[in-house]
Amino acid sequence: MSSKFVIYQLLPRLFGNTTHVNLPNGSIDINGCGKFNAITAKALKGIRELGATHVWYTGVIEHAAQTNYSEFGIRKDHSAIVKGKAGSPYAIKDYYDVDPDLATDVPNRMQEFEALVERTHKAGMKVLIDFVPNHVARQYASDAKPAGVADLGENDNTNHAFNPQNNFYYIPNQFFAGQFNLLKDEKAPYHEYPAKASGNDVFSAHPTVNDWYETVKLNYGVDYQGGNTKHFVPVPDTWTKMLDILLFWAGKQIDGFRCDMAEMVPVEFWSWVIPKVKEQFPNIIFIAEAYNPAVYRSYLDFGHFDYLYDKVGMYDTLRNITCGNESARRISVMWQRVNDILPKMLFFLENHDEQRIASRFFAGDARKAVPAMIVTATLSTSVVMVYAGQELGEPAADAEGFSGDDGRTTIFDYWSVDSLRSWYNKGKCDGAYLTTDQQELRSFYKQLLNISLQEKAIREGEMFDLMYVNCNNPRFNPDQQFAYLRKAGDELLLICVNFADTAAEVAVNIPKHAFDYLGLQENLQVGAVDLLTDLAEPEQKFSSELPYVVKMEKYSGKILKIK
Repeated sequence: MSSKFVIYQLLPRLFGNTTHVNLPNGSIDINGCGKFNAITAKALKGIRELGATHVWYTGVIEHAAQTNYSEFGIRKDHSAIVKGKAGSPYAIKDYYDVDPDLATDVPNRMQEFEALVERTHKAGMKVLIDFVPNHVARQYASDAKPAGVADLGENDNTNHAFNPQNNFYYIPNQFFAGQFNLLKDEKAPYHEYPAKASGNDVFSAHPTVNDWYETVKLNYGVDYQGGNTKHFVPVPDTWTKMLDILLFWAGKQIDGFRCDMAEMVPVEFWSWVIPKVKEQFPNIIFIAEAYNPAVYRSYLDFGHFDYLYDKVGMYDTLRNITCGNESARRISVMWQRVNDILPKMLFFLENHDEQRIASRFFAGDARKAVPAMIVTATLSTSVVMVYAGQELGEPAADAEGFSGDDGRTTIFDYWSVDSLRSWYNKGKCDGAYLTTDQQELRSFYKQLLNISLQEKAIREGEMFDLMYVNCNNPRFNPDQQFAYLRKAGDELLLICVNFADTAAEVAVNIPKHAFDYLGLQENLQVGAVDLLTDLAEPEQKFSSELPYVVKMEKYSGKILKIK
């Protein structure tokens, strides 16, 4: 059975925000904010039609922000330790609540989220949310925790730099003295005593502006300053607290967790907690954000994760090829490195951490990544992810405030994304204000993503890489073209892409081994249809003795279904 699915990542804060002001560093009153309720049944229908099977709602859990909700019983955050007016979705302030910014009616914010989960399910998609296990906001305090639940740090012995039953790491006898303005626009400077270690493993009272200074590191029983010794018996208090939090959100009928910086948390915790969650919610999935290939198999096999990001392998490679900095041959190297776990890898070209394809920092033109996206969606049975606005060629050309002009769509500021706003069109979700280029790009994504799910050869078939027999082919440029076969049952696809800025006619060699391995009949006169355009190709002989000729436009590709 296939495990392939398509994730559509969106920030509710941005999605559906139709405010046009976009003042850098603007407040929520000026720049507006997307709401749970703005993600309507109609919007979800459009996302489903694009090919998404899952929606990853980023920034759901309450995090530190500069907007004051104290009238609703929510503690105000000190602005000196909040990045941006809206704050980072990864500086969690209350694990048991949702972000009040996202509510139309703040007192009913949880009910509005639960209604969104229900709408998403009715639209035929599953729900993913972030679980942020490594760090929390520096002023973490839960006002929504269930009765009898102790807050993180509530029972810590703050005289100890490390104690396996503490929730935080401390710098005893020192005040927090971050190397930045601790007053900001408040009446008094931020005060913390004793200081706590910062989320990016800075065990000092003096984090810099380049550190994760707005967060504090959670203690899972590893003494990092004591030789990385592990103290897992008895079970650390943080483990049990996090299990309760995961069960709380699983009880909201969500379908999975994208686990932020999972490799910064000991794999032993995941090995302990994931089976316990799955005992009660057997169909829930766990996706790890991990960047160290040396730990991939440990987090899958021992840690029980279902899927892992493939950022430092496939993403980095496809980005470099798209930008003309690497040969297309490298794709073969990358998939072979994770061949044994390939179905467990999650492929993407954009997410909230990465620069937009159409930004000047990446390709400068979304169309240049069409071949890379074809490979992303069809190379394997791996999970595929797109980031809201990617299908519209969002260039992220704004300097929104804290995030600056960096080619990314801000996760720190209140903002409205032009391409999404044009598609959303005040809730009509009809793309009425999209340009012709945006419409064509979205149509491509829609066709490609649906093909990747509907075609059995992609969804659950085998892949045969054709590069090794074409590297010295004078009618094939292995630096700019890539080709492979996919087969399931009697369905056969030949997939070719062209990363070059000029059209190409390539003659693809198909070795005898491919025919034997895939059980193909040789020397047949075959026709083909390009599934991306539904256009028929001229008949050719399908043989190991003659190359198969494919014509491609610049920055393009074909998914040829052999008849």
